[in-house]
Amino acid sequence: MSAQAAVVARPGALGGRVVLIVGAAGGLGESASLACAEAGASLVLLGRRVPKLNRLHDRLQKLGSAPALYPLDLEGATPDDHAELAARLEAEFGRLDGILHVAAAFDGLTPLELTDPAVFARALHVNLTARWWLTQACLPLLRRSGDGAVVFAIDDPARTSGAYWGGYGLAQAGLAALVGMLQAELGDAPVRVSGLLPPPMRTPLRARAHVEAEDRVARSPAEVAAHCVELLSPAGASHRGHLWSPEGARAG
Repeated sequence: MSAQAAVVARPGALGGRVVLIVGAAGGLGESASLACAEAGASLVLLGRRVPKLNRLHDRLQKLGSAPALYPLDLEGATPDDHAELAARLEAEFGRLDGILHVAAAFDGLTPLELTDPAVFARALHVNLTARWWLTQACLPLLRRSGDGAVVFAIDDPARTSGAYWGGYGLAQAGLAALVGMLQAELGDAPVRVSGLLPPPMRTPLRARAHVEAEDRVARSPAEVAAHCVELLSPAGASHRGHLWSPEGARAG
């Protein structure tokens, strides 16, 4: 394990910051939620499975954190739903300092020719379009933060642009382009955008990819969570507009 992969989130690194975690009840989402809470963030946990959100809420509450829950299914959410989310964040907290996008939809490796059109469209929407709609709705709040951060977890396009990755793979390539494009448009605005390229992790999504060669090197999501904290914190400013990997490689 590299020294970078072993990084530990600094206590207080997110003190005073309100962070929205999209896909909070998933593999990386749960670990990132715990790490962000330990780093002092006030959390808003978004996900579509209410029982899993409730269990995560109870776990965090026992650790002394009291996150807000926002049940939302990204597949069916409209731009108006995302605008309502931003309005409720402003009313409840008066600010938003960071968004961590870790929600993902992946049904498995399938030849494009045999992919159900609805499955293809869902993969593109949940993994790319919905992430952007939510971010777009929250940009005014992030600007007012003075140091807003948007972090997209991206499955490395170098891996997912190969055969059989379908709409999910195309969405990852789109996210990689979005990081640089959005940051270029934001310029020196007080909002920074970055992409986190996690290593293979022991999550249900990875299991659906059936990439057996990765079993030997797959990491626990908890090992990656500290990097989410770093990118969301002021220390993440050096990664503005970049795709960044815990393995130490930077792209973009």
